[in-house]
Amino acid sequence: MLERFYMDPIEVAAGLIFHAGKLLLTQRPADSHLGGLWEFPGGKRKPHETFQECLTRELWEELGIEVEVHELVAAVTHQYPDRTVHVRFFRCRWRRHEPRPLGCAALAWVTPEELDRYKFPAADAQLVNTLRHRPELWQE
Repeated sequence: MLERFYMDPIEVAAGLIFHAGKLLLTQRPADSHLGGLWEFPGGKRKPHETFQECLTRELWEELGIEVEVHELVAAVTHQYPDRTVHVRFFRCRWRRHEPRPLGCAALAWVTPEELDRYKFPAADAQLVNTLRHRPELWQE
């Protein structure tokens, strides 16, 4: 069964949501895969969805917010011991509703300097260095 994870990566869409010079992070529920770690919000793509549709749906379900999905910033494939994930990270514009932790343990708005205070899953951690060196992404 383990071989299946390597053949069929789980496809995930994640949002980079910037506001007032800060980036929105969410904390994974303690009882989930990689529980307690912080991530860029999003989730698994359903077979009929585009990555952009997936991200719009997931951000509504997890945070109760509406966004405009903009450009693809990065795509990362990472092999964990029990699964392989392919994550596409999109820059998003927050449109409506205040974020609430509906499908996550907590949320935080962070500055570039604060990113080091948070522990990320390996797939998301690969993007942290990019975020530090691309200040234009932090502009609204």
